[in-house]
Amino acid sequence: MLVTFSTPAYADITMFGDVAAHLLKLMGHSGTIPSALLAEDVPAALQRLQAAVDANPDEPAPSKHEDDEDDGEAAVTLRHRAMPLIELLKSAARDEVNVMWDKN
Repeated sequence: MLVTFSTPAYADITMFGDVAAHLLKLMGHSGTIPSALLAEDVPAALQRLQAAVDANPDEPAPSKHEDDEDDGEAAVTLRHRAMPLIELLKSAARDEVNVMWDKN
């Protein structure tokens, strides 16, 4: 499953469902897909996500895909997986707009 995050203030971002659900939970959300954040809730969600990433920047992001193979490559970190969503949330907070996400 793929999940797309959208807001009028930023380009849409699509990520794997397990990663999206994990990031949503770090934001303090239930992880429900589809759902949304009201504009007034975006700054608090952004702050929680940034705090979680800052506390564990090198933590591997969740990955449960059948095509994943252990080929000796380093895992993608939580910081790198969260970066696009953090930028989207920053833009939404700045412009005071809602953020939505849905399955693709």
